[in-house]
Amino acid sequence: MIVFRDPSEVPADFGRTAVAIGKFDGVHAGHRAVIERLKADAAASSARVVAVTFDRNPLALLRPELCPENLTTLERKLELLGELGIDATLVLTFDEALAAVAAEDFVKDILVGSLRVSTVLVGSDFRFGHRGAGTPELLRALGPSYGFTVDVVEDVFIEESERRASSSWIREMLAAGDVRAAADVLERPVDVRGEVVHGQKRGRELGFPTANLSETVNVLVPADGVYAGWLVDHDTGLRHPAAISVGTNPTFDDVLVRQVEAHVIDEHALDLYGHDVTVEFTERLRGMVAFEGIDALMAQMAADVVATRALLTGEVRT
Repeated sequence: MIVFRDPSEVPADFGRTAVAIGKFDGVHAGHRAVIERLKADAAASSARVVAVTFDRNPLALLRPELCPENLTTLERKLELLGELGIDATLVLTFDEALAAVAAEDFVKDILVGSLRVSTVLVGSDFRFGHRGAGTPELLRALGPSYGFTVDVVEDVFIEESERRASSSWIREMLAAGDVRAAADVLERPVDVRGEVVHGQKRGRELGFPTANLSETVNVLVPADGVYAGWLVDHDTGLRHPAAISVGTNPTFDDVLVRQVEAHVIDEHALDLYGHDVTVEFTERLRGMVAFEGIDALMAQMAADVVATRALLTGEVRT
């Protein structure tokens, strides 16, 4: 997948395009349905498949007090979009200048001028342009003049649920620690990525060494608690079963920021310092609690490892 960081980077001979516009935060089931529909539209008109997104949530500029945490970093979003088999993504820098662009100018200059759009695909609640004046209805009105059609995609509902797939719903589930349900809407595991850094080595002293992730910036981490999951080592390509802790470890009073720590099961001598890893969350085992003494904590950690091993073994068998 080609990534354009500015409309001026799109080559003049790139050809006609079928375009979907959105934040694509999390690239969840709803977004994936949009992309599949877009690919079908593109095939019908022999156009290239292009997603148009932003380098940040527009609310970060327009209403920062209302802006939620991102489900993924921009680079992870681009990686996920690329996995869906599209031809290109145009990443627009959402700054004061872009926020001031009138809706029709957005269509004329970016969609038509740079992308030579033949089909625009949006959700029914999509808004664009200065003060959100652009709507699907405006796109339909402008289409005949600029030579493109408009396809409006209805909401995608998850099986056995009355709620539509949305980034806000996923945030609710992560806030509750329900990573399994969130994975159903994402159509992939909940994950965070970072470099393994040196911590206080308390886990090692207790017999449960952990890989501590560097502080994850601009990504929503699931609720505090202990989870079963996997650690994917991008340096070696290996995937390890892991018991994962999220939080400040309230048994001690010297951890000031939330941490993501993964204890790789049955690999006590594994050296992961400096490695680029992804931690995938499969199931929440329990909340984060303060224990009365080290012995009680160690007993619970041992139980967490047993529960994680059993859960992940069952997952592999199915």
